Amino acid sequence: MADNPLVSIVVPAHNAEVTLARALDCLLDQEMVDWEAIVIDDGSTDATAAIVAGYVEHDARFRTLSSSAYSAAGARNSGISTARGRWLMFLDADDWVDASFLAKMLAALKTAPDAVAAYCGSRRVMPDGELTPPSIPTEVAIQPFETFARRCAIRTHALLVDRKTIVELGGFDVSLRTCEDWDLWQRLSRLGKRWVMVDEPLAFCRTSPNSLTRNSTQMLADAEIVIARGFSPDPRVKQPASAHANGAIEANGGTASEALAWFALWNAASDCGRGRRSISPQTLRALPAGRKWAREIAKVVLDGLMVGSLSAPAQMAARWDRFGGSLTELIAELGKVWGDPVAGRRVQYHLEEVLLDLDDLAAPRRLARTLGISVDIRNPISIELPEGIDRIYAYLMMDGRIEAVVQFGVLGTVTRDHWIELIQNVVAAERLVDSAARFAGRSPVPEQPAGADMSNTLAAEALSATAERGPDPDSHFGKLAQLGAQARELVRSSAEPAAPPAAPRRARPRHDKDRTSFWNGYFATEDPWNYGSSYEQEKYERQLEILPAGPIGRALELACAEGHFTRQLAPRVGHLTATDISAVAIGRARARCSDRPNVEFGVLDFCADTLPGEMDLIVCSEVLYYLDDLAELRRIAKKIVEALAPGGSFINAHAFVLRDNVERTGFDWNTFGAQAISETLAATEGLVLDQSIQTELYRIDRFRRLSPGDVATEPTIDHAPIRARLEIGVARNIVWGGARALRRDVARSERRQRLPVLMYHSVSDEGPAALARFRLTPAAFHSQMAWLRANGFHAIGSEQLEGFIANRQPFVGRPVLITFDDGFQNFADHAWPTLRANDLTAEVFLVTGLVGASAQWDADSGPPTQLMDAGTVRRLAAEGAFFGSHLATHRAIDGLSSSDLAAELLRSRMFIERWTGRPTTAFAAPFSVTDRRLGRLAKQCGYRIGFGGRHGPAGLDCDPIDLPRIEIRGDRSLDDFVAKVEAVLEER
Repeated sequence: MADNPLVSIVVPAHNAEVTLARALDCLLDQEMVDWEAIVIDDGSTDATAAIVAGYVEHDARFRTLSSSAYSAAGARNSGISTARGRWLMFLDADDWVDASFLAKMLAALKTAPDAVAAYCGSRRVMPDGELTPPSIPTEVAIQPFETFARRCAIRTHALLVDRKTIVELGGFDVSLRTCEDWDLWQRLSRLGKRWVMVDEPLAFCRTSPNSLTRNSTQMLADAEIVIARGFSPDPRVKQPASAHANGAIEANGGTASEALAWFALWNAASDCGRGRRSISPQTLRALPAGRKWAREIAKVVLDGLMVGSLSAPAQMAARWDRFGGSLTELIAELGKVWGDPVAGRRVQYHLEEVLLDLDDLAAPRRLARTLGISVDIRNPISIELPEGIDRIYAYLMMDGRIEAVVQFGVLGTVTRDHWIELIQNVVAAERLVDSAARFAGRSPVPEQPAGADMSNTLAAEALSATAERGPDPDSHFGKLAQLGAQARELVRSSAEPAAPPAAPRRARPRHDKDRTSFWNGYFATEDPWNYGSSYEQEKYERQLEILPAGPIGRALELACAEGHFTRQLAPRVGHLTATDISAVAIGRARARCSDRPNVEFGVLDFCADTLPGEMDLIVCSEVLYYLDDLAELRRIAKKIVEALAPGGSFINAHAFVLRDNVERTGFDWNTFGAQAISETLAATEGLVLDQSIQTELYRIDRFRRLSPGDVATEPTIDHAPIRARLEIGVARNIVWGGARALRRDVARSERRQRLPVLMYHSVSDEGPAALARFRLTPAAFHSQMAWLRANGFHAIGSEQLEGFIANRQPFVGRPVLITFDDGFQNFADHAWPTLRANDLTAEVFLVTGLVGASAQWDADSGPPTQLMDAGTVRRLAAEGAFFGSHLATHRAIDGLSSSDLAAELLRSRMFIERWTGRPTTAFAAPFSVTDRRLGRLAKQCGYRIGFGGRHGPAGLDCDPIDLPRIEIRGDRSLDDFVAKVEAVLEER
């Protein structure tokens, strides 16, 4: 035996005759042989001493010591005092390690010469030999002290540590009956030195009924001491790292009280595993109740249960009767301690889901809220729900094979018809062909044509029978119908008035009709262009400003429409002939100008009809865009020249259009605009430009017909600002600063499989700092919408998205679905005007039970933000906004009972339909939290489109009831927004 072995292995043993040989044999199996084992017989009265003597006799690497410490800590300290190795390992007499343990641990330490310890993963071994899943705490390698200040993350024998350092630290604290290893690792990590991880479960820990880890009272008392030490200076550590000298930092992982509560939870769960309770729920008060912690709490509970019940996870559902009652009581009391029963139910659901995920469902598993069963899809039978059950977890089986795993919320008996409907929705049609006849009790189904949909064949009998007789009132669908009736009565009795059904939009006139019909179609509604707006009136004023000096005898107005400008022009001329192609428009114009005796009206198609001649002035504005092409414009320009008297003036006002120049501000119309019109008129023989008033949006030109001998002079060009407020009908067609892509161009050239669904919350300059992520400033939102508009995007609604997916029809151009969660008033104040101004729309998901109130779910972060009221919802819906459900109370759905979830889905949908007068088919899950019940229950409540917690673009291959979105954060730049959207564009 070497005098200075590389590793010293300290093995305390007290009455360990049953397990000791297995522990010592694993040392003999080690691939690395340079070790010594010091076995400390700590007052054993059984055959332990004889067993040790046998190993000492046959292998000189074994040594033995006697001790009367009657504690693992004292016995280990005795071993440390005689150890000679560079590294120490502590192996309890009932545990063992893999044969490669020493070799792999030493190899890891060799790669990190500055490391003070190496550790690996571990697995528990139950009395029946079942192994638990591996546990490998990666956080120890990242921040060892902050981890050990809060919990003992590593099994005692899953570690190699530097012997000299352990000696300097004083070894194990013998005043602790439990947690003594945790205390030592905490002191060791306080030095701030490196720990290296071997990412394999090489250590095995036997769990037995007599283990000290099952003494929850002692464990909790000792843990309180260790945690308190971790959050304060420890004089036992002479040279701590400066960062750890004063203890753990709360910001790095929680407070001392939280750490103790987590440990108390583990022990409480362990007690439940033994079917008893010894820990007060009040010790759990410091546990975080937030939904993001539910899975972690369930994980800790599961780990405690394993030790207490002596069961591997795969055995727990089958053994639920042993501990389920006490565990359910614990979780319910945890919800009461938090003051949030929903949070407790969320933990219960998560835990039961984990247990059933691991179970084989060889027999029905009745847990507290979930029933786990296997169903023969060839012969499904009705299942009556045991009391308290509102969720089914089922294997759909055929020929001993699992065809599908389903989990769904239930309100009552799951009938045979219900099972058939579910099966035909989730099991592949080809697998059901041979089974279809079994449902109906007939001979095998005849072969179907290729591609035939067998789902209807399978469910037809069941669904038609249900429709004929109505659902059983005790069945799931019967209970759902009752909830629906209650929701309808609640909505009916609401004080909020119902919106009338949304009127179908009037179709715009089509160009393929004759011109007269086309324009009469426009004037079917009076004042189709809002001639009285300040924007139109400002243009009228500037046209009057540009009139030629001196008296104007005979004037002709082409396309006078309803006579708004006619009335203002008449006092400035001797005689005015006002014409329009539409007799409807002329009728209104004549009535408007009935007190203007110098005006005569007539129906005239200036494209086809002869124009009256010898005019001193012709005015023709905002209509030349509608000509078929520039060739027709050139022809009309010649007609105008011919109708003017020599020296007569032609005035026209037209807007700049992107088709003429995509790089400057203009209207996104599919026609030529002011630039092309002005250039064409300037090129017309006999016409010269005298004066032009130009704004960013339009230009007003006065041309003159040259008289014989006239010489053209330089025109006067005046630039004027636009002071008038732009009505939405105007603003939505403008792309400021020019466009990088036009909608019509990308619609012709681009087809794609995916599109961005953008998720917003709040648009405001002010709000709690803690919610900055969810809040964009109005300026930032404006920049994003302007970018979408300038890059050829058009907005769609969720129903359109669902249609594309249902038909597998590629998206045309550059569609975007813009969504807002919560329904804040600042959507109406800031976001909606910006959206409309950029010819975009959005879908807002409303919390219907809080409409008109405030976002109380954010109260912990600061003053709650005001929510839109029903009147605002009605107004915005009439203006083109879409609305969907964010449920009724903004509670995360994974903590709602199935009955409460269904009730919220139903009443929120019905309220929105009452306010908007339109069907509501879309929902977004509050907090983006979903579970496996939501999609199916939402469909049964009338929804077709859903948005949950998935992130990314939505594609044609997505499930429309569980669509992903892209969160747009308020603490990110415009460049970040652009990068996210362009990444979707690049996918095509």
